[in-house]
Amino acid sequence: MQCPVPVHRTDRVLLAHGGGGRLTQELIERLFLPAFANPALAARHDGAVFEAQGGPLAFTTDAFVVDPLVFPGGTIGDLAVNGTVNDLAMCGARPVALSAAFILEEGLPMETLERVVGSMRDAALRAGVPVATGDTKVVDRGKADGMFITTSGVGVVEYPVSPAMVRPGDRILVSGPLGAHGVAILSVREGIEFETAIASDTAPLWDAVRGLCESGAEVHCLRDLTRGGLASALNEIAAAAGVGMEIGEAAIPVEAPVRAACELLGLDPLYVANEGRFAAFVSGASADRALEALRAAGCEEATIAGEVVESPAGTVILRSRIGGRRVVDMLSGEQLPRIC
Repeated sequence: MQCPVPVHRTDRVLLAHGGGGRLTQELIERLFLPAFANPALAARHDGAVFEAQGGPLAFTTDAFVVDPLVFPGGTIGDLAVNGTVNDLAMCGARPVALSAAFILEEGLPMETLERVVGSMRDAALRAGVPVATGDTKVVDRGKADGMFITTSGVGVVEYPVSPAMVRPGDRILVSGPLGAHGVAILSVREGIEFETAIASDTAPLWDAVRGLCESGAEVHCLRDLTRGGLASALNEIAAAAGVGMEIGEAAIPVEAPVRAACELLGLDPLYVANEGRFAAFVSGASADRALEALRAAGCEEATIAGEVVESPAGTVILRSRIGGRRVVDMLSGEQLPRIC
């Protein structure tokens, strides 16, 4: 179920360039960052935070190409809304408005489009944010795999956080069990049925973020665990902050059906995508308070998964259940393409 590990420099775009792992980071660092260099982009945040009249705003954009369009627990529509408001939430920003652009393929069943738009409407209502503007294009049959959606979002920054604020001694909190979204997508895509139904965890995260930040806990950084999963998110922040990280395998929540499915399919839950989970980096002194706040905000299975250490900088270490230690690196290939 894994693509071959690609070479790092190629003359063609590979699926792994969109997987959130090592090739994604190398593409960003080699091409996009130099081409569009500016202070907001250099922060390497989930969105750009900038000053506007009246206070700081956050702005983010994302494209969704998930296959299939409808999956257990959601559709490409609610995934687009939740993914965008969650990127704003990870900037400590309350979502204010979204835009949505649809690229539709000729021949797409109108029933499918209506279902996707309905789920998008319901997700926006749940997140308390309007889809304020948009665009629609139709392309020839076979040119868009049914439907692609691009969304952008603007939010008001209420709780300033940043990867640059992460420091040794911080605790790493995970908001809930990992891997359900990726396994749900794979089950439909490959026609696999499990004894226990596994549904995507797609959900908006702003309420949980607000509860955490209003608890009085010292919150330094937030990151949603989408493409590349927990492993890639931790590596990204470790590199950006110039710190090391240690996590405990026994402390990382993975539900039994998801763990069993990953073992069957040869997947590592640390790298499997999520759409309703995030990691929070908080001071060691306020970790217990932060954990209580997350659980009170609906993240009942939140845990303290590890801590930030001084060295080795840019490296994530996993303490296994039997006491061993191993490096958790960025994924070089792509476990599951077209995940969001």
